[in-house]
Amino acid sequence: MTTPLQDIPGTTPFDGTQARKGYALNKMCYSFNSAENRAAFKADEEAYMRQYGLNEQQTAAVRSRKVLDLIAAGGHAYYLAKFAGIFGLDVQDLGAQQTGMTKEEFRAKLRAAAHQ
Repeated sequence: MTTPLQDIPGTTPFDGTQARKGYALNKMCYSFNSAENRAAFKADEEAYMRQYGLNEQQTAAVRSRKVLDLIAAGGHAYYLAKFAGIFGLDVQDLGAQQTGMTKEEFRAKLRAAAHQ
């Protein structure tokens, strides 16, 4: 038996419920390990999403390119990084978007935390 994760305001914990919810989205993002699949997605995003059976929340999140929407739709940061890579974004871009900062502000915050 698992215990529910503590509610943390502004946070969507990735637990078993989120894993089940995001299975199709994360499976699609995992497919982006292949350059061929990245090209297929870029050629026809809608068809590619249908191929993986994404639900409306997930397709809307993919269209929005907003990481918090993707996480709410069940996306896991590891797989979302593969999605972001298609657009030339890295994990720091995702972190900045999640926190509402610019990438430079987010980097500065990381550097400051490393020196504490």
